[in-house]
Amino acid sequence: MVRLRDFGVDNAFAQVDFPKMRRGGVDASFFAAYVPARLQGQEATDYARRLLEETFRQVSQNTDKVAFARCAGGVRRNRRAGLLSVLLGIENASALQEDLSLLKDFYKRGVRYVTLTHSADNQVGDSCTGKGTWGGLSPFGKQLVPEMNRCRMLIDVAHAADATIRDVLALSARPVAYTHGGCRALASHRRCLPDELIRGIADGGGVVCISIYPPFLDDAFVRTLAESGLEEKMSVEDAFIADPADPAKRAAWEAVQLELQQLKRPGVERVADHIEHAVAVAGIDHVGIGTDYDGIEVTVAGLEDVSRFPALWEELRRRGFSAGEISRIAGGNLLRVLSAVRKA
Repeated sequence: MVRLRDFGVDNAFAQVDFPKMRRGGVDASFFAAYVPARLQGQEATDYARRLLEETFRQVSQNTDKVAFARCAGGVRRNRRAGLLSVLLGIENASALQEDLSLLKDFYKRGVRYVTLTHSADNQVGDSCTGKGTWGGLSPFGKQLVPEMNRCRMLIDVAHAADATIRDVLALSARPVAYTHGGCRALASHRRCLPDELIRGIADGGGVVCISIYPPFLDDAFVRTLAESGLEEKMSVEDAFIADPADPAKRAAWEAVQLELQQLKRPGVERVADHIEHAVAVAGIDHVGIGTDYDGIEVTVAGLEDVSRFPALWEELRRRGFSAGEISRIAGGNLLRVLSAVRKA
């Protein structure tokens, strides 16, 4: 059984938990069942299901604080009831194998987006950090995209290769999301989007969400990380993910995180730089925030966990964004896309 920590308790090493969400004014968040690229076939499917089952258990034990939401309307209803919202996603379509019925099964379980690839090419298409196996979407991927449209499942192109994203944009009849990353015009990481694809996602009605992960935002930090020697130590994260209940593996991972926090990191201003650039390219209605909290080992300075979010909104206000524009970036645009994907 995959065991997660208790989200109902304020944990010093957690970037997201329910108390921190409340303090940060964050009333809804996607919880993604991350499937490592090393898992394939039935093993990948079973792993995703176990993570979802554990999330169901956690929410059921915190019904005074939180409830599931399966649509934008559900988020709004929970907010009126004074509850936080948990929405579900799957990060890495390896969990679908090559079986379209699994997509429908996960939708029935409440999953509302699927990230097509992760750190390696899979049966759906090429990852931005893969080998270019398919030259974009695979034959199965070209079947999956229209099926996701029919099932009203949001397509997430974060982690996908440029060619894969172009194929998705050509095939999808519904808006798509890029849930976490940066702008390649400001940082050269392969996970970042060029302006062409930012514009393409916006033209299709979708949303581009900016992460708070320093390597996606700032080339200087990439050099700092390489020079620190900590990259080799970061492999302990894989051991922790494989067995999060092991106290020794947890302690080793927490120790590395503390070392990473001591590095010179870009601050909240750098996140705002990427948001400003994306807005300039895509327009205010097509930009959001997608932190990748608890999926990243280090954050920008000042946004170490979800309780710190007011600092980002204050920086955007300082730069001249209105309250309405900040509201759209903070979640309104993503909720609009979720609604658009659900329409008949």
